[in-house]
Amino acid sequence: MKTQFQDLKEEMITIGQLLWRKDLASGLNGNISRRVDKGTILLTAHGTCLGNLEEKDILAMRLDGQLLDAGSVSTEKLLHTEIYKNFPDARAVIHTHTTYTSAFFLANETFVPRIFEAKFYLGEIKGIPQTTPAVTDAGPVVECFKKNNIVVLRNHGVAAKGENLFDCFLLIQALEEAVKTEAVSRLFSGDRGQGTGDRKIPVNSAAKKYKLFSQEQMDDIVKLVNADTQLKELGEKTKMTMDLAVKLNETGQTYSFRFENGRIANVGHDDNAEFLITAPESVWRAVFNREIDPFVATTQKKMNLRGDFAKISKWYAPCSRVFELWHEVPVE
Repeated sequence: MKTQFQDLKEEMITIGQLLWRKDLASGLNGNISRRVDKGTILLTAHGTCLGNLEEKDILAMRLDGQLLDAGSVSTEKLLHTEIYKNFPDARAVIHTHTTYTSAFFLANETFVPRIFEAKFYLGEIKGIPQTTPAVTDAGPVVECFKKNNIVVLRNHGVAAKGENLFDCFLLIQALEEAVKTEAVSRLFSGDRGQGTGDRKIPVNSAAKKYKLFSQEQMDDIVKLVNADTQLKELGEKTKMTMDLAVKLNETGQTYSFRFENGRIANVGHDDNAEFLITAPESVWRAVFNREIDPFVATTQKKMNLRGDFAKISKWYAPCSRVFELWHEVPVE
C-alpha cells in the first residue's frame, strides 16, 4: 500500500537524482519542494543529498511553518513557503547551487543570453544580493519571481518555480548551459571582462506614461511601428504578414493589428486573430515598462499565446523590434 504523498515524494526523488546526474546539485546543497494543497507542501529535510533522497528525507509542512512530520526541515523553509504564499499557481520549487551560474554572478550582476533558446525561456536575469547562508528576507526573491520563473541569488545559488518539478529543472539547466556557452564564447573571443553579461538597455525615464490599453497608447504604438525604418527592412525581408491581437484578461479589452510586410495596415478589436496574446494587467504593465520580455513571458506561461509558435518564431527579428517599440509607450 502506498504511503501518504508517495507519488509526490517519488517525483521529488527522481528530480533530485536528475539534478545530481546533470551536475546541477552537489554535496548536501540544495532543496526541493512540492505543493500538496493550498496550505501544505513537501520539503526536503536539512542535511540531505538531492542525489540520494529517500522518502524519509521529505517532510510535510504547513505554509505557516508547522512541521507535520518528525525531523528537521531545510533551512530554506522561508524561501519555499513565501514563494507558495505569493504565487498560488506555483506547484513546485527547486533551489540549488549551480557551479557556472554562481561563478558568473560573482563577477556580474546581470546575464543577457545570446542564444535564441535561452532568450525565449530565460530572458534577462538579474542577480539578487545575498548576504546570509540561507534566505532570511524573501521579499526581493518574490519581486523577481513576478517577472521571471528563475531567480539568481548572488553568492548563493538559483531558485526556480513552476507547475511541476521538471519545469523547474529545465529552467535551471537552461541557465547553467547558457552561462557555460557565454563563458566558452568569451574564451574564444579573448574577452576576459564583463562581456555582454552586464549589457544595459537604455530606458527613457522622461517618456510619457500612458493609461494601460488606452486608445492613445495603441495609436502611438501604430505610429512608432509604421515610422520605424529598421522594422520596415525586417518586415519586408521576412515577409511578416499576419494578424496579431492583444487582450487584457481583466476587462476582455482587445486590439488587433493587421501586419503587412511588417507595417500595420489596420487596427481593430477582433480576438479571432491568427495570433492572440492574453495576459493579466500586472504582466502587461511589466511588458510595457520593460520589466519582462514578451517572448519569455509566453514561454514561462505568464502570457498565453494562441497560434502556431513555430510560425511566429520565423518572424522573431521583426517581432522583437515591435516589442522594443512597445517600450517607447510605457504605462502609468
